[in-house]
Amino acid sequence: MTTISKIRYSRRSLLKTGGAAVAAAALPAPMVWGQETKNITLRQFGTGVSNLNEVAEKVKEDLGFTLEMTALDSDSVTQRAATQPDSFDIADIEYWICKKVWPTGNLQAMDTSKIANYDKIVGIFRNGKLTPESVIAQGTAPHTVGFTSGVNGTDFVDEESGYMTLIPTIYNADTLGIRPDLIGRPISNWSELLNPEFKGKASILDISSIGIMDMAMVVESMGEYTYPDKGNMTKEEIDLTLGIFTEAKKNGQFRAFWKSFDESVNLMASGEVVIQSMWSPAITAVRSQGIPCVYQPLEEGYRSWGGGIGLSASLSGMELDAAYEYINWYLSGWVGGFLMRQGYYSAVPETSKNFMSEDEWGFWFEGKEAQGDITNPFGDVMEKAGAVRDGGSFYDRMGAVACWNAVMDENQYMVRKWNEFIAA
Repeated sequence: MTTISKIRYSRRSLLKTGGAAVAAAALPAPMVWGQETKNITLRQFGTGVSNLNEVAEKVKEDLGFTLEMTALDSDSVTQRAATQPDSFDIADIEYWICKKVWPTGNLQAMDTSKIANYDKIVGIFRNGKLTPESVIAQGTAPHTVGFTSGVNGTDFVDEESGYMTLIPTIYNADTLGIRPDLIGRPISNWSELLNPEFKGKASILDISSIGIMDMAMVVESMGEYTYPDKGNMTKEEIDLTLGIFTEAKKNGQFRAFWKSFDESVNLMASGEVVIQSMWSPAITAVRSQGIPCVYQPLEEGYRSWGGGIGLSASLSGMELDAAYEYINWYLSGWVGGFLMRQGYYSAVPETSKNFMSEDEWGFWFEGKEAQGDITNPFGDVMEKAGAVRDGGSFYDRMGAVACWNAVMDENQYMVRKWNEFIAA
């Protein structure tokens, strides 16, 4: 998903003068100052979702130091974080990846008392609940791997402890993308991914830990099986799930399997695929080409994911101070507004609101009808006046999460069986 960072960035669409002033005033006093700050370089890596050149440019402008960005796919991110601790200062990773990485000792616990907007972080990341009445979804819910027992903690604790493994930044509720113009009828269930009607025109993403969760949503929707926990399958459940999809694959159901943002967009925009697992900005990228594409709300709910910033265990001194300053800047709203214009959500929505127009906030967060043109962060028109976001408001979408991306106890077995499925 790295190509989105290369598109022209429209500062006009990003900064609203009044809101920018409010947000700037809310920033804590900088922890590092002066000429020395300009000599600091922090090396960050993660997926292309949020490792964007525009963020690095804004950090240089606002904070003075250099942020070197490296964008990789999810599997490469996992491997690097787990095996190359000296190659990075900041790991921008997903919570399911944290479950694999934290036990290595390559990341350090972060003191929440140093996080200016900690009390404004949404409940999903603090206690697992969007609202007090929420039911915690299956899979690796972020709060279950988000806290450790202390400054030297190597474990996960279920309650807020004052020490986080990751500072949450970005998340979304994922579902199937469809081409309504080529399908010509309503799509309301995950099971449609395997409908023979779409033989040779379906696709699923080839990232095992995520793809199998989509598969599980399909299997349940078909009425084939109900999982006690989709995010922690037994070997028998893994075999059942991949068996159903292997049969579909051999029958020619899938046009392709994708790993990158570009692949997903191209498959959909060309019409080679009419229904597939998709990411929010891929939907908006197809729409920006003037091609109908819908992020379809489904009766069984969404598969969700969340990401956050982790700090290398070796980071110390002024560099560590700079990293905390960067995190506080990140949660102060500018990045949140940038990401929300692509269809993601910010961990601190209320600060992001300061960097969005009333119409943008209404469309992306509140599920309201757009009053004028809705643009993405790069100035491209995404929606015209009268449009309503697929799936509705933040609470409609995140309140219908059925499972989170996960790492299973039988992860090694699952990956081996997944590779057999791809090769079948």
